[in-house]
Amino acid sequence: MYFLKRILMMAPLLLVISFLAFAMVRFVPGGPFDAERRAASPEIERNMRAKYHLDEPIWKQYGRFLNDALHGDLGPSFKYRNFSVSEIIAQGLPVSLTLGAVSFLFALGIGIPLGFFTAVNRGGLGDYAGSFLAILVICIPGLVIGPMLIMFFAIKLRLFPVALWGSPMHVILPMIALGLYFCGPIARLMREGMNTTLHSEFITTARAKGLSETAVLIKHAFRIAVLPVLSYSGPLLADLLTGSFVVENLFQIPGIGVFMVNSSLNSDYTMVVGLVLFYAVLLLVLNLVVDFVYGVLDPRVRYE
Repeated sequence: MYFLKRILMMAPLLLVISFLAFAMVRFVPGGPFDAERRAASPEIERNMRAKYHLDEPIWKQYGRFLNDALHGDLGPSFKYRNFSVSEIIAQGLPVSLTLGAVSFLFALGIGIPLGFFTAVNRGGLGDYAGSFLAILVICIPGLVIGPMLIMFFAIKLRLFPVALWGSPMHVILPMIALGLYFCGPIARLMREGMNTTLHSEFITTARAKGLSETAVLIKHAFRIAVLPVLSYSGPLLADLLTGSFVVENLFQIPGIGVFMVNSSLNSDYTMVVGLVLFYAVLLLVLNLVVDFVYGVLDPRVRYE
């Protein structure tokens, strides 16, 4: 029943999100044809606005958009006029999904063991060193780490390609630049989760029964301690899967993050609204999946 309610709530929530995005993007100064104003006469511009129904009241424009969206059509792009919004998303989505997925696995693969190690060695040298590294990577965003990776590994050592997207070697530097920042929060959440779990009564009981420390840490403590990381993974994965516009622009990766930046700068209304709506759907679905997995890992959680 809980998940059914969540699914039913998605429709009105997406309706509100789409309307707010649709309205707010039109309140921003400028328009999709401003760049052409010097080249086009006022009459041509009026014809262009009429062609895309921009001369209609906003409520009528939104009704037209909603009707098309329900049929899987997010409208034409004002900037890339030979393509529809759906076609552009379908073109860039596989690239952003690949980059986001490998960056997510990289962040988990570094953050979870680091947080586990610092919690097990709490108060020791390993704890201080691991905590310092976690805070350090949080303070260095992809905008900074990306050029450093390019200068050292691509230009100086020539181990990896500088940019573009054509082979597995092209994935490594963007993956590190995008995923390294998120290793820090994951490590911190894992550390706090382990520290809290290790002081629980069931851990004391497990130790009193004579279980080895390895069994206590891996079989009992880890399963509960990783839950905060799981909760954080929903929005994190949605963010990574839709691509980081900074990293994608930096490495010239043809994902949907590039289109989001260009569309915002060029007031490409349909493209911005389509990407916002897509991100909202992805975020809601992934959070629903996280809630389901949360209940599987923690038997104390019951959804009604």
